[in-house]
Amino acid sequence: MNKLFATVALACMTALSSQAAQKVDVFTTPGGKKVTITCIKHASMEINYDGVEIQVDPVGMWMKPETDYAHFPKANIILITHDHKDHFDRMAITQVRTPATAIYENQTVYNSFRNGIPLHNGDSVEYRKDIKILAVPAYNTTPGREEYHPKGRDNGYVLTLDGLRIYIAGDTEDIPEMEELKDIDIAFLPCNQPYTMTPEQVAKAAKTIKPKVLFPYHYSETPISRVSMLLVGSGIDVRIRDYK
Repeated sequence: MNKLFATVALACMTALSSQAAQKVDVFTTPGGKKVTITCIKHASMEINYDGVEIQVDPVGMWMKPETDYAHFPKANIILITHDHKDHFDRMAITQVRTPATAIYENQTVYNSFRNGIPLHNGDSVEYRKDIKILAVPAYNTTPGREEYHPKGRDNGYVLTLDGLRIYIAGDTEDIPEMEELKDIDIAFLPCNQPYTMTPEQVAKAAKTIKPKVLFPYHYSETPISRVSMLLVGSGIDVRIRDYK
């Protein structure tokens, strides 16, 4: 390891240690409204904007750290990317929903859950004038791994809140459709092959999308500090949170 690489590695590991403890990130929309994003775990997060509570892939007690969604505010919106158990948990959804909660999901989840509104790749909805949701592709491309997340089945989402654009990729690799994503402010990109991306693929995807802020997530045992190292000098603010 040369001296430069060692210095960068040490800086990234130090940043990783300090940032992982932080659970809440605060952003401001172009219209001046506050958005908070709370890291829950793995692929689960809470987003609050202008009094609207949004839960993404809520997963509760079976996956560590155990999460009791009864302690969270009731959700106005729930986004579910696909039906794997680390993304789709009926009990957690039941705990956090109300009869008025808008649940958006892929067709496979809808087929088994029979609740909510199924969205296919390319579908978009307007929850209200300043909240828009676009379902985008999420799939594997590496030969032999396509069965994990076949093309056309699962969703990622672009969530637009008063002009602030948040890309939640779901379980995907660095697919060609990412080149079509424009003006992304915040991106959540998964990093755990064989199911999603390697750090190198995440770095490539980030350079394609060019978000202002990148949260690697869904990373399990991946040495996630490598993503920070690969993106040194890119101008992308890489924030490591506890999305293990």
